[in-house]
Amino acid sequence: MRVRVACLFAVLVSAAPQALAQEPPPPIPWVVVDLHATVPRFPSDDQQLADSRNLNVVELPGSGLGAQIAVHVYPLRTRIVTFGVGGELTTGRARQTPAPGATIAGVVPQRAAEEHLTSLSPQLSLNFGNGSGWSYLSVGLGQTTWSLSTADLGDYPPNSDKLKTLNYGGGARWFIKPHVAFSFDVRFYAISPGFAYIFPATPRARLLIIGAGLSLK
Repeated sequence: MRVRVACLFAVLVSAAPQALAQEPPPPIPWVVVDLHATVPRFPSDDQQLADSRNLNVVELPGSGLGAQIAVHVYPLRTRIVTFGVGGELTTGRARQTPAPGATIAGVVPQRAAEEHLTSLSPQLSLNFGNGSGWSYLSVGLGQTTWSLSTADLGDYPPNSDKLKTLNYGGGARWFIKPHVAFSFDVRFYAISPGFAYIFPATPRARLLIIGAGLSLK
């Protein structure tokens, strides 16, 4: 029995320095940069959007591909939440190319169309977790340029309108290396209506953009 107690004591003594050496998880870093590939979900069945560019609904491009870059700073920390401020630039593009000879209702030739979005805004965020990984909710208010055109539409002025945009969503980051994390972001963009020119105005819209990629600290 004494031998067993002595062995147990020796194990506990040897383990104590290791336990004391374990450090608490690191705090959320002061600065993080996000680099994401994105999938913007442009409307594919919005008649008002089609009318704003003299298109048929079947000519709307729908989902596309894009990129997102963001910089966040975390100046205020509490035990429960870390507050962040920063900015985000999002861009996306979608194309619709009909098959040769494709027509609409068997009468009108179907045209190729291209859609492009660029959105820039500051952001505020609430962050939950620690420097090894955390989730967040964020909101921003900025401007979006939303272009939708065909070859015969030419340089249509509403494609350059800067539309007020509220974006909101959330995501998470997991640091797989000391300075590199895998991250994702799911965000809605509530875009204000545009202005009528020759055709009706670009309607109010809400776009979903899903992004994933790397975060650097």
